[in-house]
Amino acid sequence: FSYPARHIVDVDGKRGLFRGLTPRLISSTLSTITRGSMKKAFPLEDMEHVSNKDDVKTSLRKVVKETSHEMMMQCVSRVVSHPLHVISMRCMVQFVGREVKYSGVFRAIGRIFKEEGILGFFVGLVPHILGDVIFLWCCNLLAHFINTYAVDDNFSQASVIRSYTKFVMGIAVSMLTYPFLLVGDLMAVNNCGLHAGLPPYAPAFASWIHCWRYLSAQGQLFRGSSLLFRRAPM
Repeated sequence: FSYPARHIVDVDGKRGLFRGLTPRLISSTLSTITRGSMKKAFPLEDMEHVSNKDDVKTSLRKVVKETSHEMMMQCVSRVVSHPLHVISMRCMVQFVGREVKYSGVFRAIGRIFKEEGILGFFVGLVPHILGDVIFLWCCNLLAHFINTYAVDDNFSQASVIRSYTKFVMGIAVSMLTYPFLLVGDLMAVNNCGLHAGLPPYAPAFASWIHCWRYLSAQGQLFRGSSLLFRRAPM
């Protein structure tokens, strides 16, 4: 906060902190609507929920079934909302080159379609989906195994601990899957005609794997993952 936010306010004023807000809100709305529609189409009532009375094999089967259901909803909602996420990212990085290429949602949609076609709306989608899938499976399975094997039923606060296990696992796993989020966001703005997505600010990546390897070689895969610290290149 001490460097980026203050710098943005110095250059653009407080309004600059809200670049890309409109497409981001639309993206979140589309994601929520999509998940809600899928829950109605595939209601959770049809799914078997994990109970403490289940044996190990039964409970694991239920966790796998529930995670598969959640993964399907997340992947579909990600595909639907991703085009607006791309626009939001490009609106933000215009700050670097003081550009106005993506000054409105409809104008941005038209520009991307004209310059890049339909595929332009889905750049960076693959690493985002991979990150979502890995996050869901790791988080749910780790929480399940910890609740099953590490938390003793005889402990008086066992139910309380189990209720927080998934939340804690979510924080831990999100740190491990952060590189997928970073790579996906960088690909969304890479080589799109904005200064921030072109040399010398960034190479023109051929694919998200190329981007991943480049960041890994630079030791920058976790760049921006901390709210308190910055990763400065050597």
